[in-house]
Amino acid sequence: MSFEPSRLVAVRTSPPSEQGLTEVAVQRIAGTASSRGCDVLAVEEPLEIRLEYGPATDRTGRSITVTMRTPGRDVELAVGFLFAEGVVRRRADIARAESCGPPAGSLGVRNIVRVELAPAVPVDERLVTRSFLTTSSCGLCGKASLDALPATDHLHLPDGFVAPPALVHELPERVRRAQAVFDRTGGLHAAALFDGDGRLIDVHEDVGRHNAVDKLVGAQVLAGSIPLSDRLIFVSGRAGYELVQKAVVAGIPMLAAVGAPSSLAADLARHANLTLLGFVRDRRFNVYSGGHRVRPRVRSVLEPAPQRRSTAAP
Repeated sequence: MSFEPSRLVAVRTSPPSEQGLTEVAVQRIAGTASSRGCDVLAVEEPLEIRLEYGPATDRTGRSITVTMRTPGRDVELAVGFLFAEGVVRRRADIARAESCGPPAGSLGVRNIVRVELAPAVPVDERLVTRSFLTTSSCGLCGKASLDALPATDHLHLPDGFVAPPALVHELPERVRRAQAVFDRTGGLHAAALFDGDGRLIDVHEDVGRHNAVDKLVGAQVLAGSIPLSDRLIFVSGRAGYELVQKAVVAGIPMLAAVGAPSSLAADLARHANLTLLGFVRDRRFNVYSGGHRVRPRVRSVLEPAPQRRSTAAP
């Protein structure tokens, strides 16, 4: 996929649902019986993100990171990653982004994304000193120093967004119905974006929960929809520090997770005024910060009250 300021241009790649799957031979054991068959697995492949930046007369190109991901929406993943790192702040910062490199493996997946910044975009060299392998389970692996962590101290999310408990209870099932690849593999995380009325805006799957969030946010950056101050994000696993950090940078006021948050994630959420919900499943959840956003909405006095149906006999 290739991105230019005025449009997204698709290249010849497999649909994300096909890129994310592969079939393997397995031996099945049931009790003492053995049989042979096939199983469908989620694909995990390395993705190298390369960055080109600097003035038009003196461009610098470097490899930023290699992350283990599920192929599909790779441009969005790269843009979301660079946005979370503070390298990209808006759509106009990107002159071009494209999947490139030779097709690899039996699926013919391209494992490189090159992102070219507009010439006037400044780049803090501390933010591009990652250049190490990032596993599918870690969104912060490979930082060269603590100073290279994305700065969030200055970020404080505004109030205003509200989600009633009934809406939160419905999130896991709504996301589960949208997980096409998980249905066939059982091996992927999901990140989903909802509006305040509980409408599903977008959902992405990946072997790495942080990659799924980067794909989700990257798509919104390319659509020019940042900040996402009237949205909530739902993730299918635990809520680690890196997921809270990505939500805060994107301006998302509420993060709900099926699993538990870490202590550092809860600390960052409180500092940034983000509503952090954990163990969102089975019609229950814990509120770790920002509980003022979880409440029934107050109907305006100008809004007509709903009519009650009469139960009296005619």
